[in-house]
Amino acid sequence: MNTYARFLGILFGAMMILLALLITLETIIRKVFSLSLGGVDELGGYAIAIAAPLAFCVAMVEQAHIRINLLHMRLPATVQAVLNALAALSLGLLAAFLLYFTVQTVQDTQAYRSIAQTPWATPLIYPQSVWLVAMSAFALAAFVLSAKALLLLARRDWKALNRRFGPSSAQDELEAELADLEKREGGQP
Repeated sequence: MNTYARFLGILFGAMMILLALLITLETIIRKVFSLSLGGVDELGGYAIAIAAPLAFCVAMVEQAHIRINLLHMRLPATVQAVLNALAALSLGLLAAFLLYFTVQTVQDTQAYRSIAQTPWATPLIYPQSVWLVAMSAFALAAFVLSAKALLLLARRDWKALNRRFGPSSAQDELEAELADLEKREGGQP
């Protein structure tokens, strides 16, 4: 699952870098030549819509989303595990809802042959189909993680549930940051 998230993260990063370069080029051309490429804002909207589910996936797989654990860490391990499983399941349900909404939108777009209300008049089926693929990638990861959480919950493996789906402690985060710092510095003191 980490390789999957890494691939989607690289795809997300490449899209954002290309968008930034395109916006920079547009800005320079406007300032220097008083011309516009036209449609950069349209492409930016498509890029954000496509990149968002990719970022959701990376955050979910790498447990990079914000979790407030003020009370969580004070609860018994069994209660923590059940809450962690519920959190994973709720993300799976959210992904299912978003995927359903995306499919409905793409179907409506195809039925009505919708086009963008921009100078390019882009047939919306093309960017929305890519959006559907990105949302499907997020949903797939959410479903896999939800199934893992349910399996661990059914086995009553509280320790594994808390380890895989629980929030990091302050000590865990400190150790991860120190390891990352050492890695960036090449292991030199």
